[in-house]
Amino acid sequence: MHETMRPKKAIFLIKKNRHNPKFEQNMKIHFSLIIAFLAFGYNASSQNTVTPAPLGYDIIRESIPHGKIDTVVYYSKTVGVKRKTLVYTPPGFQKDKKYPVLYLLHGIGGDEKEWLNGGSPQVILDNLYADKKIEPMIVVLPNGRAMKDDRATGNIMATDKVEAFATFEKDLLNDLIPFIEKSYPAIKDSDHRAIAGLSMGGGQSLNFGLGNLDKFAWVGGFSSAPNTKTPQELMPNPELAKNKLKLLWISCGDKDGLLSFSKRTHEYMKTNGVPHIYYVDHGYHDFKVWKNSLYMYSQLLFKPFDVTSFDKISNVGRPAETNVRSAKYPQILPNGRAIFRIKALEAQKVQLDFGKKYDMVKNGDGLWEVTTDSLSEGIHYYSLIIDGVTVADPASESFYGMGRMASGFEVPFKGDGYYEEKNVPHGDIRIKRYYSGVTNSWRNFYMYTPPGYDENSGMKYPVLYIMHGGGEDQRGWATQGKTDLILDNLIAAKKAVPMIAVMVDGNLPLNAFGEESLKVFEKELKQAIIPFIEKNYRVKTEAQYRALAGLSMGGIQTLYAGVRNTDMFSYLGVFSSGWFANQKELTDPQYEYWKNNTEKINSNLKVFWISQGGKEDIAWQNCQIMRTKLDDLKIKYTYSEYPGGHSWPVWRNNLFNFAQTLFK
Repeated sequence: MHETMRPKKAIFLIKKNRHNPKFEQNMKIHFSLIIAFLAFGYNASSQNTVTPAPLGYDIIRESIPHGKIDTVVYYSKTVGVKRKTLVYTPPGFQKDKKYPVLYLLHGIGGDEKEWLNGGSPQVILDNLYADKKIEPMIVVLPNGRAMKDDRATGNIMATDKVEAFATFEKDLLNDLIPFIEKSYPAIKDSDHRAIAGLSMGGGQSLNFGLGNLDKFAWVGGFSSAPNTKTPQELMPNPELAKNKLKLLWISCGDKDGLLSFSKRTHEYMKTNGVPHIYYVDHGYHDFKVWKNSLYMYSQLLFKPFDVTSFDKISNVGRPAETNVRSAKYPQILPNGRAIFRIKALEAQKVQLDFGKKYDMVKNGDGLWEVTTDSLSEGIHYYSLIIDGVTVADPASESFYGMGRMASGFEVPFKGDGYYEEKNVPHGDIRIKRYYSGVTNSWRNFYMYTPPGYDENSGMKYPVLYIMHGGGEDQRGWATQGKTDLILDNLIAAKKAVPMIAVMVDGNLPLNAFGEESLKVFEKELKQAIIPFIEKNYRVKTEAQYRALAGLSMGGIQTLYAGVRNTDMFSYLGVFSSGWFANQKELTDPQYEYWKNNTEKINSNLKVFWISQGGKEDIAWQNCQIMRTKLDDLKIKYTYSEYPGGHSWPVWRNNLFNFAQTLFK
C-alpha cells in the first residue's frame, strides 16, 4: 500500500470504532509510536546533513546567546590532590534541567586549557546551538595527566608523565565523573555520556571509552596517538560493542604521521561489522583538523539516528580550495573523486570537460551533477559545456591556462605541506607595469618580495627570474605555482636565503619556439626586465646573485637565454623541458654553441639544474636526448625526477628543491 494512504486508513478505523475504549487506547499508543517514529526519522535524516565545517564556524557571533566556561576544582583520590578542570555549560543553562555530558580530552603537550586556547570549543558549540544543530550538553575539559604536578612543562615525554595519562582512567571514572554528576545536573547513564579527545587524548578516549562501555555510549578519537591500544585490545568483544555503542567516531588528517593508528582501528571495526564513522580530513596533526572533528562529532551526540548514514558521513565531500567564496561545490571526496554541480534550469545538455568529458545529470531541483573518476593531485583546468557552449564554472576560481581563462580545481595530496599556509612571516606578491622598448608596448610582471623587504631598507637581495609554460602567462607562478608560499616556508625554515622572484611574461608576438622569438625574449630580459628591476628595487647585480628558471616553454627560454649568458646568471633551472629532437634547425645551433663554450658554461654556472616529471612527462624524451649531448660535451649539471608528468605539482616541487640550491 502506498505510504500516503495509511493515515486515511487509520482515520477510518477511528471513526468506525470510536465507541470502543480499548481500541481508542490502542490507537493512542499506535499514534504515539508513529509520532516517535517520525521524530526519529527526522532526526536520523538530519544526521545525513553533517558536513565539514564551513567558513566562519569558529568566529564569535556577538548577537547570539553564549555558554559559560568555568574553572572548577575537584579532589582526586586517585592522585591524592585537588585537580582543575574546565566546565562548559551551554547557553540558557538551567540547574533544574538535566543534561548529557561530553568529556573532551587534550594532547600530550597540553592541559585542561589546550582546547580553550587552541580550539575555542565554546565558540564552535555556541554557534552550533544558535544554528539548532546540537543538543544542549555540558562539556568537561579535564587535565588528562593524572599526577601531582600535572603541568605540561619539562620533558613531556618522560615516563612518569606518559604513565599519568593511563592513570587518568581511574581519576576519570572514580573521581571526576562522580564530582561532575554531583555538582551539575547531569544525566547519569552511559547513553548520556560521551568522550572524545585529540592526539594523546584521542587514544585515551578510545581506550577508556571502548574499555568502559557501561560508562560511555558515544566515543570519539581525533588523530589518536600511539597510546591507542591495538584494536583487539580495544574491542575484544565486537558483538557487545554493537549492542552498547551509540556512536564510534574515528578521524584524522590525511597528512598526519599518526594516521596509521586511526586506520588500523577503522579496519578492525569494518572487518568485525562494528558501525562507526571513519572521517579522513585534509590536514595535519593540528587544530584545523581537530576543530572540524569537534564540529562534526558534536552534531551527532545524544540524538537518535540511522547507522546507515555513517558511510555517507565518512565519505562526505569538502569544498575544493579553488572554489569561490562560500561555494559548496565542486567538492573533493576522500577517495579522490570529485562532485560538480551547476544550476542551469533551461539547459538541455550539460557536460563537464576535464580533458575527459562527463555527461552531467539533472536532478529534481534543476541542478546538474556528476561525480568524476579519481583525479590526480594538483591543479586541473576544466570547463562546462552547456548546450554546446564552453563556459567557466562560476563556482570556481578562474586561471589563465590552455591559452585562455579556465576554471581550476585543486586536488590536495599528502606531500603538499611545503606550500601550505603556515604561521610564518609572509612576503608579498606585487604586480608592476613597465614599458618595453623591445616590444614597444606596456607589459607587466609579477614579483615576490620576501618577508621584511620593506622594513630592511638597507638590505639588497638576490633575484630569481622565473618563466611559465605555453598557454600560461606571468600569473602562473604566482597563482597556480604558489611561489610565495613555497619561498615563505623555505625562508622561515632557513632552507632558502631571502630572495626576490620575478615572474616574467614569456609570451611574445612571435612563434614561441622559434629562434627569432627566443632572441626577442633574450633581449626583453637583458634590455627591459633586468634593467628595470635593478633600477627600481634593492637587488644585488652580480651574476652570482641572479638565477633564471622556467617550466616547459620557459625551460626552453632558460636554455637559450641562460646558457648564452652565463656571465649574467650563475644558476639555471630547467623544469620539464629540453631541446626538440625533431627540430634540428633550432636545436643543432644550440648544441654547437654548447660545444664551443663548454669551458665557459662549466666555469660560470654554480648550478645547472634539470628536472622532469618522470617518463609520463611529455618533455621527457627530448630531455633524455639533450642529457646525452650534455654528457658527451662533459657539461656539468644536476638531474632529478619527480613523478607527476607535465603538471603543476611537479613544477611546484621543482621550485621547492631548486630554490634551496640558490645563492649559497
